[in-house]
Amino acid sequence: MKETMMNREKVAKLQTQAYKIGGKGTAHRKKVVHRIATAHDKKLQFSLKKLGVNNISGIEAANTFTNQGTVIYFNNTKVQSSLAANTFTITGHAETKQLTEMLPSFLKQLGTDNLTSLRRLAEALKQISRYRKDRGSQMI
Repeated sequence: MKETMMNREKVAKLQTQAYKIGGKGTAHRKKVVHRIATAHDKKLQFSLKKLGVNNISGIEAANTFTNQGTVIYFNNTKVQSSLAANTFTITGHAETKQLTEMLPSFLKQLGTDNLTSLRRLAEALKQISRYRKDRGSQMI
């Protein structure tokens, strides 16, 4: 009777161990360490320091225009430059926005003088596109 009781205990113990992962005979794997971007940022800052960049103060926001009609908008930026190395850096939180979404804020920032020159530029672009369209239809 003692033997059957011990066998039942062994079977119960083995059944509970069936759900465990690892143990004797399993491959040992090293835990993957996920590195955050701070190491990359430190290397970048060190490289910029080598170039001799200086902070440019007074810039609150920066916009970068792309060919796809979007604007990369940097708010609360840190702008640095090195004229000797012909290097400019813009760091901060970047958002990608559509040009039409950003246009009202651009118009507020432009003065009346700049607004008239912007209108002239838009008219010139229209004339160029008409010329290309007319020339393209004549070639066919």
